[in-house]
Amino acid sequence: MKRASRQRLFLLLAVPVLLGFALWQWQRDARNDPGNLTALDPAAITHVTLRLGDAPALHYEKRDGHWWRVDGTPVQAIDGRLDDLAAIAAAPVLGWRALGDFEPAKIGLAPPRAVLELDGQTLQFGETSVTGPQHYVQAGQRVALVPSRYMPRSPELQTTELP
Repeated sequence: MKRASRQRLFLLLAVPVLLGFALWQWQRDARNDPGNLTALDPAAITHVTLRLGDAPALHYEKRDGHWWRVDGTPVQAIDGRLDDLAAIAAAPVLGWRALGDFEPAKIGLAPPRAVLELDGQTLQFGETSVTGPQHYVQAGQRVALVPSRYMPRSPELQTTELP
């Protein structure tokens, strides 16, 4: 067998092996992906409740494609700000741990810095992690680390009253 033929044969055998390794790595990464904070679709969320610290909770509802604050007399809220709160549902999780692995007070979950309820699913936000710009978030009996940009902020107080 000539040298060129051996090289071609080696390349033809190496390509499937490399593709097999790439497929294996892709499947492994997919299995180990921590996923999103919730399974909710942010566009489908219609009820948002936000409590920051000791302040009273703010209640919002989506009606006809627009967000309304429903505490007392309905007032239209800034859609973009509430869409940002709803988008927290799909926040990418950097890692999950069991709630029992932590002392809630030490990570800011007793009491939480913010509580966000999205269509009945409660997320409690704690302190910033010492490992970087990440916040602890309790979702059920698990605690996630999410990038700090997903920490809920109060929607701007500018609103317009319902006619």
